[in-house]
This record gives sequence, C-alpha cells and structure tokens, in this order.
Amino acid sequence: MSDVSQQMHDLFERHHQFRMESSPEFATYEGDHRYNDRLSDLSAAAHQRQLKTLQGFYSELKALPVEQLSSEDQLNYEMFELMLSESIADYRFCPWEMPLNQMTGYHLSLPQLIDFQPLSSESDYAAYFQRLRGFEQQVSDVLDNLRAGMQSGRVQPRHLMEQVLPQLDQLMSGKAEDSVWMLPLQKSNLSADSRERLGRELAQIIAEVVQPGYQALYNFVRDQYLPACRESVGVWDLPEGEAFYEHLIAMYTEPGRSADEIHEIGLQEVARIHKAKEALKNQLGFDGSVEDFNQHLRSQPQFYFESVDELWATYEAVMAEAYIKTPALFHRMPAAPCVLKAVEDYKAKSAPQAYYMPAPEDGSRPGYYYINTYDLSSRPRYAVTALTLHEAIPGHHLQIALAQELHNLPYFRRHMHVTAYIEGWGLYSEYLGYEMDMYQDPYQHYGALGFEMWRACRLVVDTGLHAKKWSRQQAIDFMKHHMANSEHDIAAEVDRYMILPGQALSYKIGELKLRALRQQAESQLGQQFDLRDFHDVVLRNGAVPLAVLGEQVEHWLQKA
Repeated sequence: MSDVSQQMHDLFERHHQFRMESSPEFATYEGDHRYNDRLSDLSAAAHQRQLKTLQGFYSELKALPVEQLSSEDQLNYEMFELMLSESIADYRFCPWEMPLNQMTGYHLSLPQLIDFQPLSSESDYAAYFQRLRGFEQQVSDVLDNLRAGMQSGRVQPRHLMEQVLPQLDQLMSGKAEDSVWMLPLQKSNLSADSRERLGRELAQIIAEVVQPGYQALYNFVRDQYLPACRESVGVWDLPEGEAFYEHLIAMYTEPGRSADEIHEIGLQEVARIHKAKEALKNQLGFDGSVEDFNQHLRSQPQFYFESVDELWATYEAVMAEAYIKTPALFHRMPAAPCVLKAVEDYKAKSAPQAYYMPAPEDGSRPGYYYINTYDLSSRPRYAVTALTLHEAIPGHHLQIALAQELHNLPYFRRHMHVTAYIEGWGLYSEYLGYEMDMYQDPYQHYGALGFEMWRACRLVVDTGLHAKKWSRQQAIDFMKHHMANSEHDIAAEVDRYMILPGQALSYKIGELKLRALRQQAESQLGQQFDLRDFHDVVLRNGAVPLAVLGEQVEHWLQKA
C-alpha cells in the first residue's frame, strides 16, 4: 500500500471511530460494544461540532493526490467523498430540529435497544442501566431542538404528531415492571437472585427516569408543539424547502434528476403496469375494471389472514421456498441467517407492512425481517411473496449481508447506504420472483404487480406532496385509485412519504436502472449471458451510486 493510500485508509478509520463514538447506539447496533453505556449527545452544539469534524475529514481527503491511488482506491476515494459531501449538505437543513415523527422518531429508538444490545450478564445490565439513565439529558436536548424548530419554522405536519402522542402515551404509561425495557431480564438465564435484584434497580430507573422523560415529551408535544405544527404536508413549506427537496432527490436517486421528470416517469410506469394488471384480471375471469378488482381484493375477507399464526406460517413458508430457489441465480449466498420478527406493539399501528434490519458483522444476531401483525384486516395474503423477496431473500438480506462479507473493502464501503441501489435491488428482487417461479398463484402474481404499481405511484405521490403542493387526501386518493391495498395501509404509506421526503423515489428509479443494465448485458452477450455473472458484477462492490454501477457493468461488458 502506497503512502497516499495508507493516509486515505487511516482517514477512513478515523472517520469510522468518530462515527461510532458520536453515535453509540449505532455502534451497538453495528456490533461495536465499547459504548454500550452511553447515549448520543443530541444537542444543537453537538451537531455543530460533528459538522466541523466532517468538514475537516473532507478537507483532508481533498488534499490527497488522487492520481497516485490505484483504481480500487480511486473508487474508495469517490465513495468516501460522496458520503462526506452528502452528510455535510444535510446540516444546512437542520434535521435535528424535527426529531419526532410516527415512524422514525427519536422516541422510538430507546426501546429498540433491547433488540441489539447484549443483555446476558450482570456487567451487560450495568451498561444498560447507565445508558438508560442518560435518557433524561437526551429528552432535554430534544425539547430544546423542538423549540428551535418552532422558532425557525421547521415543524412537522399536525396530522403526523397526532399519531406520535399515543406512542408516547404507551411508552410512559403502566407499571415499570411491565414495560418493554424489562423484557430482556424476564427472558434472561441469570440466577433468580440476580434477576430479582437487577429487576428492582431497572424498575426504579424506568419509573424515575424513562417514564418521566416520555411524560415530558408527551406534555410538550400536546401543549406546545402540536398547536405550532403546520397544516401543510410537503417540505415545500419548510425553510429552504425547494432546495431541501432538490438535495433529497439527488441523494435518493442521482444528481441531475428533477421533480417534474420523476413525476412524469411515475405516470408512465403507472399506465404501463395498469395494462399488465388489467390483462391478469381478465385471465382471472373478473368482470369489471381494474379499480373494481382492486376494491374486490380490498373488501373480501378471503384475501386476508384470519389469525396471526396463519400469517406467520405463510411468511415462514414463502421465505423457506425463497431460500431453496435463490441459490440458482447467484454464485454466492450470505453466511448470516435471516429470521422473522414481529413489529413491536408500541409502533405497529404506524409502521409499514414489513421492513428489514441487517445483522451486524460480528454475527452476534441474525438479520431481522420484521412483519407487522397489527390489524389483520389490512394484511393481504397476495402480498406475501413479493414482500418477502424484497425484504429478505433475494432482496435486502442477501444484498446487505453479502456486502458485509466484502472484507477487501473498507468498513464504510461495506455499510454504505446508497438508497437507489439498495431499494432498487429490493424491487428488482421482486422481479426475480418470476424467474424463480414464485408467483405460481395468479393472486400472488397480481400482488407482485400491485407492489410494482405501489413503487410507481410513489414517484407520482412523493413529488406531488413535496414539489406540487398536493394535499394528503390527494395523495391517498391517487394511490387508492391504482392500488388494492387497504385504506389503512395506503394512509400509513402516505404518512411515511411525508416524513421521509424523497426516499420513496429510490425504489423505482433504482430498479429501472438495474433492469436497463441487465437488458444491455443480455443484448450484448446473447447466448454467453449468465445471470449469475451479472448479479456478481452488481453485488461485488457493495452499494454504489447508479452512475458508478453503470460504469462497472460497462467495464465488465468490455472485458467479456
């Protein structure tokens, strides 16, 4: 390794250590347990210090003579520059001033600690208790940030905060002994004496620190923040809202894209998928329009699960089938397992149908495929196959777990979150279900088309909300017209787009790029095309921007 390369990799390592130390909860999640007794400093001053550190890293990187690096390290340089520049750009819009929402809000992070913090020994619990005691300071900082947002005009839509109140209420109410933070101790293998003694201490921390913290958040939101919330739902109504959305479009898709262009792509995709749904509807012998068929699926009980056990068994069976059929399309399968996990009760009402949480590199826990069992009347049977292919195998779990195994790449590359690549891969994995013969049931096939329609609608609705000043009801009506999902599901999705502006654009834009690259490879290679080789090219460098992915496929084709 040259001196310049060594300097750059030393910079990568210092950035990694900075990231772990400044976000100790994230460090625990990643399997780095040095900071298990700490919570992040969420103050505005801490965010400014972090910005200065990132700017310093960026200056150091730009001072390196990139022409002296190998081609592999030039790509590392490019990816590190992208990551730093996006992080630095975020600070302009002060995201910490809007820390609460119904889906990814700060208040939901503390109970999630029990899913990935080691809690098997007395020393583990000592760190856990110390971490929980830091909640009081975090709440104080969050309240200060909310006040700053009220002053600057960075406040959430009222409708979303009305959903946060019952979440806070559930986390602050009831006996300490019955709270979510007690669950690990109840299941532990410690002696009865240790459990009893630790249980008393933990109950005291919950009653004296945790629950009062949630009570303070609840009171502030109810009495001060909610009256100051805005009736509008798009980021266009925030300070520098238009620039903010342009930044998010570039980050979640690729630079140079405009809201108008993406909106039009969405409308074209909606029309194309509608025709495919109409053809399949006719094959099923339904007499009526696609909209009528969607309403039929939405309203008939036979298309929904009758019990949680039935839902769970169906998801398990589909994931098992996917595990059997996926290896035929890939040269490698990940070592880390993926398991089903139920979305926790305290956030299930506002959570999506399903989502994925990766395993840490240390292998201390599996990847989690979260399934929402709330409101079975909104959980359709015909969605199971496409959803599982997207979130688990061959979707997020396969791609992310394989990236973690690329030990020739620096840590940040193995964990780089390029959303258009990652979510594009997830949607592309639903498409692979056809080649895996996973959609034998025509209703599962229709469900797959429904999921593709859902992502096409996102292009229209996200840009509608945040650039074209649509109302929440306009967005709901558009999606309801084109989708068979329940009204609850559609409303929850629209609310998700309101608090994650731009993120919903990544799925379809990324998938369209992947399918175009595959079509290019198939056309150029003809009989020599091997799908496993194509997938290897796409996956072997971890998540990269779409333009870089295009360059990698082009380079492979030139050598073929």
